[in-house]
Amino acid sequence: MNTSNPKKPVLVWDFPVRVFHWLLVISFAGAWFTSEGESQQMVHYAFGYSACALVLFRVIWGMVGTRYARFTEFIKGPTETLHHLKSLFTGNQHLGLGHNPVGALVMISLMILILLIGLTGYWSVKEYLGEYMTGAHEAISSLALGFVAIHVAAAIIMSFLQKENLVKSMITGTKQGAPEQAIRYPMYLVGLSLVIAWAYSFYLVVNGSLQGLTQ
Repeated sequence: MNTSNPKKPVLVWDFPVRVFHWLLVISFAGAWFTSEGESQQMVHYAFGYSACALVLFRVIWGMVGTRYARFTEFIKGPTETLHHLKSLFTGNQHLGLGHNPVGALVMISLMILILLIGLTGYWSVKEYLGEYMTGAHEAISSLALGFVAIHVAAAIIMSFLQKENLVKSMITGTKQGAPEQAIRYPMYLVGLSLVIAWAYSFYLVVNGSLQGLTQ
């Protein structure tokens, strides 16, 4: 008789992590689609600055959040990252429930790029270094779009390799695992607070209340 515990859905991604992920998707897409035309300028600013605020929150949550949200759980050294890359071709897949080392590298790179987009955008508003800063803002935005494409493609590929829908996992927060691997609390209050803070900061920028960022 098989006494091993079969895998079942367990909570891996807390609510703040999921909220951060999807609000960042909305913010990045919104900023991209409103980047042309003066009539949408304030909305573009609002999406851009709120994306930066989300990244700053994720940095904090990466230090104080739940198990799989913490940077110490998934940021690995170059040796382990290279080992994971090789495992993609040998069939020895990453067995952890959180981010794999390569996925973590892409995520951190994208977060840095978003902060750089916000910084160069702010400097463009202040006309610092003139057209050079505007060009840098556009170039970094295009680079970030490339990282987004890599992230989406990797999520689809890994879903097939691991036989688990990783996009759905970022919606439900659950993945297949053992009960002892689950996090204990979904942290709904923190996630809800993040939604409110994001919406309020968006409103302040669109409404022109934060003139130091938009003029």
